[in-house]
Amino acid sequence: MFYHVLKYVLLGPLLRVLFRPRIEGLENIPEEGAAIVAGNHLSFSDHFLMPAILKRRITFLAKAEYFTGPGIKGRLTAFFFRSAGQIPVDRSGKDAGQAAIREGLGVLGKGELLGIYPEGTRSHDGRLYKGKVGVAVMAITAQVPVIPCAMVGTFEIQPPGQVVPKIKRVTIRFGEPLDFSRYAGMANQKAAIRAVTDEIMYAILGLSGQEYVDEYAAKVKAAEQEAVPPKKFPKLRR
Repeated sequence: MFYHVLKYVLLGPLLRVLFRPRIEGLENIPEEGAAIVAGNHLSFSDHFLMPAILKRRITFLAKAEYFTGPGIKGRLTAFFFRSAGQIPVDRSGKDAGQAAIREGLGVLGKGELLGIYPEGTRSHDGRLYKGKVGVAVMAITAQVPVIPCAMVGTFEIQPPGQVVPKIKRVTIRFGEPLDFSRYAGMANQKAAIRAVTDEIMYAILGLSGQEYVDEYAAKVKAAEQEAVPPKKFPKLRR
């Protein structure tokens, strides 16, 4: 109930007025039935802009940290994300990927739209990074189409670390559905799921026009942080 109030009364109309999103390829979203919408992830704003312009409800897999914050702010954030159709997924531990796949298949099993960011995290520099194979496993297992999506301009309005987004027009593009029925029964074959994931990322790249990096975003970000020398503080005179 609150999802519809948030989308059609509170947040949705406000986002449309402020960011005046250009929508391209909306006809590629099926009117009914299960499907995966796989997009690039440039900004915290992505969580709200895409759902706001879709006619159907879409459920995203979101990191569990959004649901476990302390205090009143943490509870409000958790309530907001749940109301916006987000499902918490713990990304720590060796079983994190399997947990995300189980949750995603549950959504698809109900004939709903599942939103996922194959990169696994927000891009810290605006580039498109290598996709994780969970999206391929879900697409093959559930035998559903994958609609590639590109958010364009959201990195500029709210890059990582910026709390309040800039008011600037953005573009949201949806590509033609990708059919992976030829891979039926191959969800446990590494070569197959890698090929499917790369095809999805290539489609997103074609829509977004980003520079592509054939490495996982989290790995590159961690390496860059390690390369930054620690700050040196002047010695105090005695």
